[in-house]
Amino acid sequence: MTARTRRTRKTTPGAWPEIRVLRDRNAGLCLAGVVVSGFGTSALWLASGVWVKDLTGSDGLAALCMLALWAPALLGPALGTLADRVRRKPLLIAVNLLPAVLLLALFTVDSPDALWLLFAVLFVYGAAGVVHDAAESALVAEAVDPRLLGDFNGLRTTAGEGMKLVAPPAGAAVYAGYGGASVAALDAVTFVLATGVYAALRVREEPPRRPTANWRPRTAEGARYLWARPRLRPLVLAGGVMMLCAGVSGATLYAVVDSLGRSPAYAGVLYAVQGAGSVLIGLLAGPGLRRLGERRFAAAGLTLLAVAVAARAVPNEAVAMASGAAAGAGMPAVLIAALTAVQHETPGPLLGRVTATAHSLIFTPNVLGLAWGAALVELADLRVLLPALGTVLLVAAVALARRPASAAVAPGSPPATGPT
Repeated sequence: MTARTRRTRKTTPGAWPEIRVLRDRNAGLCLAGVVVSGFGTSALWLASGVWVKDLTGSDGLAALCMLALWAPALLGPALGTLADRVRRKPLLIAVNLLPAVLLLALFTVDSPDALWLLFAVLFVYGAAGVVHDAAESALVAEAVDPRLLGDFNGLRTTAGEGMKLVAPPAGAAVYAGYGGASVAALDAVTFVLATGVYAALRVREEPPRRPTANWRPRTAEGARYLWARPRLRPLVLAGGVMMLCAGVSGATLYAVVDSLGRSPAYAGVLYAVQGAGSVLIGLLAGPGLRRLGERRFAAAGLTLLAVAVAARAVPNEAVAMASGAAAGAGMPAVLIAALTAVQHETPGPLLGRVTATAHSLIFTPNVLGLAWGAALVELADLRVLLPALGTVLLVAAVALARRPASAAVAPGSPPATGPT
């Protein structure tokens, strides 16, 4: 009997789906792991940039902290093979212990000459995060009732975004009082706690079958599988378009704040409002996915984001607040729909590679969008740029909503069991 079958039998009819998710021991533990490690990660990403800024006075070097964390997403297809090559629970434990140990090395960073160590640790940190997400997604798909995956992914978003609301200020306070090394120590402690959480998971995993091909064909398998599935490909492409436009829009944040006649610190208020929208959509995702399906739920999120991005061109605080909350709800809706579809449509032996590849295809355009936005915000009027981005997002939403949700398999696609 598989873990998924056991979970299905234990589901209690009539209960609120979110409560049913929390009552599921494995799902509850995974959510606890998200909360604990998410707090440390959100605290570190802000403190690391401030740390570099204080040591060097350079905005460019401070921005490299985020680049170091994001860059491993480009290696997602290769890193995802690890999640299909070994059992997922031990891998989750390992990728939480690794950053916990590496973060202690940051106690030696006390001058600009030692910054290479900070960037190296952040890069490995980001790579461990890519492997973690792939392994966790694959493990959850086997351990949680398939009917509750949308609810779990929604609650995961709520937990993650909730930590983004409280952790950065906490990290800034710790940094101000005790320095960057103390924030690194705090993050290391959260990873140790998360390791204990994942060690407590009760899952029965079969040893992965020995691969019949070398790492290159296995790495490409995730991309081939996504492209061959007409139910997955449009969602992943829509996610990539969304993150590209979101990156361009995100680069205009301080210009928007300036148009409101506010100081740059006001950006923190807009971030908080956006985070509140993300927390809310996470709670509504499960029912929304059941009512609309992944494709239409994602299209609704894109539409909401399109309106929000276009509305940011209006120099009015009430409009800026409303558009921030709408953007915070629209973006996660697309991401939740895409991840849930991947978990539903992908066989277990391929799930790590497919998840990591999907993450790379969705999130990598965000880096390009940030770079393009940094240039465009200096050249284009916000009253033209932001409505243009909204139009692109709306076109993507209409295309996704009109596309038939075919379950057919494209010719030449991998078999249902998938290679290992």
